[in-house]
This record gives sequence, C-alpha cells and structure tokens, in this order.
Amino acid sequence: MEIFQGLGKTFMLPVALLAFMGIFLGIGSSFSSQSTIDALPFLGIPMLQVVFRFMSAIGGFAFSYLPVMFAMAIPLGLARKEKGIAAFSGFVGYVVMNLSINFYLTETGKLAEVDQLREAGQELVFGIQTISMGVLGGIIAGLVVYQLHSKFYNFQLPDSFAFFSGARFVPIITSLVLSLVGLAIPIIWPIFAIIITGVGNAIQKAGVFGPFLFGSGERLLLPFGLHHILVSMIRFTEAGGHQLIDGKEVFGALNIFYGELQNGLPISASATAFLSQGKMPTFMFGLPAAALAMYRTAKPENRHKIKGLLISGVIATFVTGITEPIEFLFLFVSPLLWVFHVIMTGLGFMVMSLVGVVIGNTDGGILDFLIFGVMQGSYTKWWLVPIVGIFWFIVYYFVFKTVILRKNLKTPGRDELVDETEYSDQEVAYVKKGGYDAKGMLEALGGQVNIESLDNCITRLRLVLKDATIVDDERLKNLGALGVVHLNDTNIQVIIGTKVTTVRNQLDLLIEE
Repeated sequence: MEIFQGLGKTFMLPVALLAFMGIFLGIGSSFSSQSTIDALPFLGIPMLQVVFRFMSAIGGFAFSYLPVMFAMAIPLGLARKEKGIAAFSGFVGYVVMNLSINFYLTETGKLAEVDQLREAGQELVFGIQTISMGVLGGIIAGLVVYQLHSKFYNFQLPDSFAFFSGARFVPIITSLVLSLVGLAIPIIWPIFAIIITGVGNAIQKAGVFGPFLFGSGERLLLPFGLHHILVSMIRFTEAGGHQLIDGKEVFGALNIFYGELQNGLPISASATAFLSQGKMPTFMFGLPAAALAMYRTAKPENRHKIKGLLISGVIATFVTGITEPIEFLFLFVSPLLWVFHVIMTGLGFMVMSLVGVVIGNTDGGILDFLIFGVMQGSYTKWWLVPIVGIFWFIVYYFVFKTVILRKNLKTPGRDELVDETEYSDQEVAYVKKGGYDAKGMLEALGGQVNIESLDNCITRLRLVLKDATIVDDERLKNLGALGVVHLNDTNIQVIIGTKVTTVRNQLDLLIEE
C-alpha cells in the first residue's frame, strides 16, 4: 500500500506539468487550425498565428515526452536515497529499452515505413523508431528502475572494479536489465494488437452498441498506450464504415466526415457516432464534475493548494478534449472510479448516437462543439449536448464524491502526509542543545523490525511502521523530540526541529547495521 500511495504521489509531478502545458497546446493548436481560421477569420492575422503556433510547439512538449517523464518521476519519487541517480537511471533505462525494441524490429524486418507508423503501432521516441506504448512504457521503465535502484544503490564490486560500485552501478545494471525487457516487449505486444483488431471488427457488427464498445474500449486502452490502434482502425479503415463520396470509395469514420464536409454533403450520423460528439458529455461535463468532487472532498486547508491543478485540468479537457491531467488524478488511486469513467464514456457515445446528434472531428471539447456543431446549423442537433451533459455532470459529481468519501481515497488534498505540512513557529525555531540518543529513539519506535520506511521533511521524521501503537511517545519526548503526531495505526511523524536530518541519518546507520 505504501508503494502504491507513493506511486500516486510521483505521478503528480508530470501531471502538474501536463495540466499547465495542456492549456498552451489546446489554445495554440485550436486557434492555428485552418477550420478555426475559416470560422473566425480575424484569427488569421499573421502575428497572432505566430503566437498560436509557438504556444502549440511549447505545449506539445509535455504530451510528446510524457512517457519519459513518468520513467524519471517514478524512481525519483519512490527512491529513499540518491534520488538524482534514480531519476537519471530512469531516463537511461527508458531510452535503452526503446533502443532494444528498435534493434529487434530492425533485425526481424518489422520496422514500418515512416508514413505508416501509426497504422503499424509504431512511433519515434528521441529519433528512435519503436513500438508505441504510450505512458505504459514509461511506467514499466520507471518501476523496473526503482526496484533496481533499491537493490543496488549501495552495491559493492570487487576492488578492481570499485569505481563502478554504489550509486554508479544503478544506471549500469539498469541498461542491462531494460535492454532485455526491450527485447521481450515486441514479442508480447502483438498479442494485444490482435485482440484489439478483433474488437474493432466486433464494434461494426454491434449495431447501436457499437459506439458504446468503441468509446469504452478507447478509454480503457488509453493508460496502456494501445488506444491508438482501435482509434486508427475506426477512423481510417473499413471498420469505421465506408461511403461513396464524389465518385470515390472512402473508408473510415473520420475520412468519411471530412470528405462529406469538404464536398458540402449531408454528414453521416453513422460516421460521427465514433467521433467528437460521443466524447462531449464526459469531456465537457463529466470530468469537470469529477474535478469539482475532488475539490469539495479535499480538506478545507488543502483546497487552495490543489485549486490551480484542478482548474488547469478542467480547462484542458473542456476546451480541447485533453483529459489526462484530470484522469491521472484518479486512474491509479481507484480502479473503481476508472471503470465507472470507462463505462460512462462509452454510454456518452451511444446516447449521442441514439438521439441523433451529428458532430464530427476528434477532440470532443467546446471548440469542436462550437465549430462543428453550433456553426454548422440546426441539423447537427447541437442543443442536445448540454441537455445530456447536465445529467452527466450530476452523475459524475455524485459518484465521485460518494466513492472518495466512503473509500477514503487519497485524491489530491486528502492525503495526511502532504508535503506542504503546516509547521508551527515553535518546531521551526526548536534547536535541542547537544546530540540525540538515536539508539534510544529507535528502541522507542519499536526497534528496527517495526520500521517499514523512514523519511524526513523540514522538521519532522516521517515513518511508516508495522505497528504505531507500540511507539513510546513519552520516551521520545524525553530523548529530545518536541512531539509525536500519530496519523493512523502505521504512520507517525516525530517532531525534531531543524536537526531532523542529522537524526534521520543516525537512524539510517543504525537500521543498516
């Protein structure tokens, strides 16, 4: 449980950047697109377009390199010592893993042509052509590196190779292990692709349930980086339908939509059933409601600390359909909420199709709603989106608030062990004269066998114990502690003052001995 809670905290670093950059990317890419300029000609001013393209280029960084950020953030956040080495090894391991995948694809003749990367499930990572694994690739690398770092950061080699011992050995063993992982991934990954291809074919044969299967399937596959296979299949192949447009056979839902839009033809509801309209109830209304529920269930004293994170995430999903900043806040905290979100996304696609909404494109945000819905005329039935959306908002808010409170989920602002601890003036100014009896403190804590993990902040030791009820608070105070805070049956904080790092190091040495 400690590892999973720590893992959730490590995700906050890249997610915070993702939320902020999402605003840049969404505004820049939306206002620089030709369809937006055609609808709002004043945006075509050259100077404005330079600004929008710049915002798009900068904002795209977080999304292009999100996997490697996870690969570095996970070992950085979970490692107890040598955090810099852990993060460095995360980058090394992620790159080596992709180099190894590229080697396998090259040797087996499976490298796709540059213009066929998406269809083949491949992409370029730092110029390396590799399998498109999305965030899952970074998480795999990050977790492996964390385990290697925990085991080898103090590993000692024979004297002849002593230079490579200790922390220096971590990136070395990381390179070796992740290279083998990279060779195994291309062998395993096609199994998932075969399964998804079968799902795509089933979607076309499912009738009114087809949009539900597509929407829920796409959301379910998103964390694993496999959603692009299903999405590409529906958007660009026969699995997404076919139409005769201007004398040419057109395949794929998105190709059909753009073809009909370009030629001034009526938009096919069978095509838009798999496009932007299905996302709108969840993206524009459901996820903002989830963010509101997380805000309302946060501790009052912590709400101001998470407000910016939630607002930026809401802007990203509502304006541009970029959902990861909100989804990653609960994806790894509660599988139950994620399953609910997956089902509701699928229902959004099905309901929009059943009521006859006809809004295309790909993003599912307010810009798609305005440009491809409202501005296209009444035949799109755009007014049904906010009607359905209000219901989605209510359901999401009620479910998220109920589950968070009843399951006591550690969504943002609810964690007891927040980094931004409110330190009293007394403990910040407290300096004990003389040294500390670290051995006595260890005994008062229940001994080495009772300690699961030990960390410190500015003035406090932070401990995860097997049993916090056996801690001798009075003895700790007699030995120099200013106070002891019991958070629950396993987590405590011992207030030491500004010498806390010295005490922590002494305890570390005793535990290692």
